[in-house]
Amino acid sequence: MKLKKMVSVMVCAGMAASLAACGGSGSGGSTTAAQSGETSADTQAADTPAADEGADAAASGEGAAITLWTYPIGSWGNSEVVNSIVSKFNEANPDIAVSVEYLDYTSGDDQVTAAIEAGTTPDIIMEGPERLVSNWGAAGKMVDLKDLWDDEALEDISAVSEAVVNACKSSDGVFYEYPLCMNAHCMAINYEVFEQAGALQYIDQETRTWTTEDFGKALQALKDNGVATTGVVYCGGQGGDQGTRALAKNLYSAQFTNDDHTEWTMNSENGIKGLQQLVDWCNDGLLSYDAGAVASDELQLFANGTIAMTFCWNASNQANYASQVSFTPYAVAFPSDDGTPELEGGIYGFGIFDNGDAAKIEAAKKFIEFVCDDETQGPVSVTEAGFFPVRASFGNVYEGAENEETMSAFNSLMQYLGDYYNVTPGWTEQRTAWWNMLQGIFGGNDVTETVNSYVDTCNAATQAAMGQ
Repeated sequence: MKLKKMVSVMVCAGMAASLAACGGSGSGGSTTAAQSGETSADTQAADTPAADEGADAAASGEGAAITLWTYPIGSWGNSEVVNSIVSKFNEANPDIAVSVEYLDYTSGDDQVTAAIEAGTTPDIIMEGPERLVSNWGAAGKMVDLKDLWDDEALEDISAVSEAVVNACKSSDGVFYEYPLCMNAHCMAINYEVFEQAGALQYIDQETRTWTTEDFGKALQALKDNGVATTGVVYCGGQGGDQGTRALAKNLYSAQFTNDDHTEWTMNSENGIKGLQQLVDWCNDGLLSYDAGAVASDELQLFANGTIAMTFCWNASNQANYASQVSFTPYAVAFPSDDGTPELEGGIYGFGIFDNGDAAKIEAAKKFIEFVCDDETQGPVSVTEAGFFPVRASFGNVYEGAENEETMSAFNSLMQYLGDYYNVTPGWTEQRTAWWNMLQGIFGGNDVTETVNSYVDTCNAATQAAMGQ
């Protein structure tokens, strides 16, 4: 799909236009009067209070017009919600105009790539470290946000998770992302269908976990009770691929990469065993696969009640599909051989593209600080994403809310967050190789050979990204 229609919030447009020009010239850098051909009179004229005011405006971001591009992270894909946030920002910063464009996960990456090539990138972009740090940051397109990561922020965020801090910076310590929220991706079942089939006995409802063996028993119980399609392993593209990765990885406790994120390792004995198990379940009619489906297709089948489970669930999807379901979606962890899963994490925040304009960069930082750090707006920004804060000081942002019980259930799964391997160099190439590999093994190709080829492709991309 194409970008949704741009929504602009233009406050003090005339002032923004005039002062942005000052900001642009003020960020021109180190050209001296002699180098530019200025006369001493020109230099003297430039050294005036008006020029100083222009430099101050550039340094503060006043008068800048900036653009935010955001992926559909909870209600951050809703124009009414985002417009409200921008309006609140403008109450404190009336001289900074913010326009917004909305990306989707089908074509968003291609649109950002095209903007980079055309030199038309936005000032701010909202997504995760796998894009902001490992992709665009590593390519030298992003601004170092070290001044946002002051001691207070480091302490507050580290108290929740050191992994968040580490994920937001490059291997050489440059912060390309400032985080807002995090979550644990999980799966969900149709509670009533499982109950009717007698399959709930295979889930530890206190911990919302189950073993690989019990998952297989649950699939058999569903089939024996006449459930035509229990679940679908989708492999038509990268949308929601965290679900299929977590499913395959957890079945026999495989590691997706090595500990220092320099090598892909799903061709280990346990990795291949997990993928082979999925193929076997599909061949036995206990699961299905769809070479043309992505997560959004699978989620719709789940919401319609056509299938009994989804492998792409989280708190945001629970809210998004609430009006469509006529059953109880019950969030559970992915099955694992030892009953202790490692869930895929999501970290979401903001980065700034380096467009060479000091005023725009400072204005962008002001917006990010308002959204993420403000004592009043920060917790609201988190709840609009539908996830959980990365700042310990925010506490329980859902306390007293209508969805507090639901969010508590998702929060209970946060303890199972595993390694954030999404920052491995070559991540973009890996995502394409993953669903191509799934199509191959479900299409009848030898599992071991196909997985080895997938890992070879991924490791070649990683080595190239690392300059090896």
